[in-house]
Amino acid sequence: MTSAPRTVAIVGRPNVGKSRLFNRLARKRISIVHDMPGVTRDVVTAEVADGTYTMLDTGGLGLTGSDTPVLITKASEQQVHFAIATAGVILFVIDAREGVTPLDDRIAALLRKSKKPVLLVANKADGGKEKIADIAEFYRLGFGEPFYISAEHGNGEAELRTAVLAKLGPLPAEDEREDERLHICFVGRPNVGKSSLSNRVLKSNRLIVSEVAGTTRDAVELSFVFKTREGKLWPFKLIDTAGIRTATKLSSSVEYFARLRSLEAIYQSDVAFMVLDAMDGVTGQDKAIAGEIIKAQKPIVIVVNKWDLVHEAFRSKMPGMHKYKSARDFREKFEKAMFAELFFTPGAPVMFVSALTGHEIERMLRNARALSQRLETKIPTAKLNAAIIRLADRTPPHAIGGQRFKIYYATQTSNRPFRIKVFCNQERNLTESYRRYLEAGLVKEFGLDGCPIHFDLIGKKKLPVEQRLAYRKAHGGSVEGVTKDKVKGDDDFDPALLDD
Repeated sequence: MTSAPRTVAIVGRPNVGKSRLFNRLARKRISIVHDMPGVTRDVVTAEVADGTYTMLDTGGLGLTGSDTPVLITKASEQQVHFAIATAGVILFVIDAREGVTPLDDRIAALLRKSKKPVLLVANKADGGKEKIADIAEFYRLGFGEPFYISAEHGNGEAELRTAVLAKLGPLPAEDEREDERLHICFVGRPNVGKSSLSNRVLKSNRLIVSEVAGTTRDAVELSFVFKTREGKLWPFKLIDTAGIRTATKLSSSVEYFARLRSLEAIYQSDVAFMVLDAMDGVTGQDKAIAGEIIKAQKPIVIVVNKWDLVHEAFRSKMPGMHKYKSARDFREKFEKAMFAELFFTPGAPVMFVSALTGHEIERMLRNARALSQRLETKIPTAKLNAAIIRLADRTPPHAIGGQRFKIYYATQTSNRPFRIKVFCNQERNLTESYRRYLEAGLVKEFGLDGCPIHFDLIGKKKLPVEQRLAYRKAHGGSVEGVTKDKVKGDDDFDPALLDD
C-alpha cells in the first residue's frame, strides 16, 4: 500500500489516551473519548494545522474483553494496520504512569518493522516527575526521547505539534489544494448497511462491517474520488456515521456520544443519504432520523438498501411475498407506503440499491451531485410571488380565529439552504400542514426535488407615527395600510405590496 507522506497516525494499546490526543491536536471533539477500552474501532480522520496534514485516530491494538466481539476486534486491528501502512509519520502513544507493558513492546516491534518515522508520546504525564514510570524503559523502545504530554490538559502540546511538522517537512512548493469535494453522509438506524454502502462507494473494505448492531461509533470522514463507468472523476468527502438510536434506547455514554456525532455529521454534510432497510420498511425511528435531516435543512436522498434480499425473497418464495406480483410491484408499494410516512420530504429522490452487489450505487452518487447543483438555484422574485399566488388561489388556507393567513410578498434570501423571507399578515396563522403544502408546491414548481425550504415569516406591524411621516415625506401620498416595521434599507421589499 502506498503511504501518504502528509498523514500522521496515532497508534497504541487500548486506553492510553489516543482519542483524547487526537481531539487535542485536531482542536475539536471528533473521536469519542471514554475510559472503556475499545470505543474507537474504525480509523477516524481530521485535517490538522489548517489542512497541512491529515491525522488518523485508530483503535487500540491487542484489545480483549467481552464488550467487543472477536470479529470486530480483528477488523479493528486490520484498520490499525491500514493506518500504519498509510501514514507518513506515526505517533506511538504509551501511558507515562504505567510505563512500558509487554503489549507496548509488541507494538514497538511492529512499528520498527514498518520503517516509518515514529514519535514516542508518553501521555498522562500531568502529575509531576514522581508520577512518571522508569524513563529508561521508554528509551528501550528505540524511538529516542519521548514527548511527555497531557492530552487532557494540553501540557506539552506545542512541542509535539512542532516535532510533527518537522518530521513531515515543508509543504510542496506548488499549492496542491484539494478539489472542491461534495460532503455526503449515510445516516440511519443501526444495521441498515451504512458502512457497507460506504465501503462500496470507496471501492475498498476501509470501514468495519459487522452484523453486530452498533459496530460503528465515531463519525469517520474520508476523502475519495469516485470513477464513473464513463471514466469521469467525482470528488467527495464521506462521513460514515454510527446508527442513530432513540434517546430512550441508549444504554451507555458511548452510545450517547455516538448519537451526537451522527447528528453533527448531518450538519457537516452537503447532502444526506437516509438509509432504509428494504425488508423492514419505514420504522418510527427512520421517521425520526429523516426529521433530523429536515431540521438541519439538508437535501436528502432516500436510499433503500439490501434490494438484493428482495429479489432473493421472490426467488425463494419467502412467506409474505405472494402479496406482490413482482419485485417492481413490491417497489411501487414500498415507495407509496414510505412517502405516506415520510410526507415531510417533498420530492426526495428514492434509490433502491444493494451495497452487496453495487446495484445503482453510481446513480445514487449522481443524484447527490444533482441535488448539490439544485442548491445553486436562484428563484426570480416575480416568479416566486406568482407561484405563491397560484398555490394560495388553488388551496386557500383555513381561517383561524376568523382570519386567514395571507402572504403579501416573498423573496429568496439564501440557497444553501433555501430560505425564503415571507411578509405576511399574521405569522402565527401559518399551520404546519399549510407550510408543507407551500413547500411541496414550490419544490415542484422550481424543480427543487429533495431540497427543503425554510420560510422566515415577517408579520404585519403598524409603523410608529415618526416612521409613517418619514415614509410619506420620502415617497409622497398616503401611508394608510403601510405595515412595515422598517421603511428604509430593505432592497427586497416593495411597500406597495403590503396594502391590505
